Amino acid sequence: MEFVTGLVLAAGGSERLGRPKQLLPYGDSTLLDHVLDTARACSFDQLLCVLGGAAEGVHATVDLDGVEVVVNREFGTGCSSSIAAALGSVDARADVLVLLLGDQPGVTAAAVATLLATRGDAPFAACAYEDGRGHPLAFACPTFADLAALHGDKGVWKLLDRRAGDVVDVPVGGRIPLDVDTWDDYRAVAGLAPPSG
Repeated sequence: MEFVTGLVLAAGGSERLGRPKQLLPYGDSTLLDHVLDTARACSFDQLLCVLGGAAEGVHATVDLDGVEVVVNREFGTGCSSSIAAALGSVDARADVLVLLLGDQPGVTAAAVATLLATRGDAPFAACAYEDGRGHPLAFACPTFADLAALHGDKGVWKLLDRRAGDVVDVPVGGRIPLDVDTWDDYRAVAGLAPPSG
C-alpha cells in the first residue's frame, strides 16, 4: 500500500476578490471547509494545508481537525512557494503527493480515488476532464525535488509540459471544476454548492 499525502493549497491573498476567498460561504460552511471535508474523505495517510494570506481568519473559522497546517509567508510569490513550503512537512514515508486547490470545491473524493487507482507508477498524473487537464494532480516521491525547484503561479503546469512523456492523464468524467478567482467565479460555484442545513 502506498503512503499518500494530500496537500491543499489555500494560501492565496485573494487580491482580485478583496476578501479571503477561503472564508466565503459555501453550502453550510466555507469554501475551504468544503475542500478540506473532501480531502478528509480521501483517507489520505497525511493531510497538509498551506495557509498564508488569511491564516488568522482560517484558524478562527475553519475546521482544521486532522489537518497539519503549514504557513507560507511568501504566499504573494505564487502557488509554487506554497508547494515548496509544504514539502518540508511531507512525511518521509510518502510515496505520492496529491495536490488540491483550496478554492476548487467541485473536486470530488471519487476523482482523487480514480487518479490514485489509475496512475500506475507514473511520476506525474493529472485528471483528464472532458474539456482538458486539471486538478487534482499526483506526484511520485522521486519528483519532489522538481516540485521544490518551481517558481511562480504556473510552475506546476510548466513542469508537466516539460516532462510531458512522464505524465499519465487519467480520464475523469465532467468538466474541469471551477476555481474561484473572481466574484463571477464565486457566484458560479456557489450556485453548485450543496444546500445549507
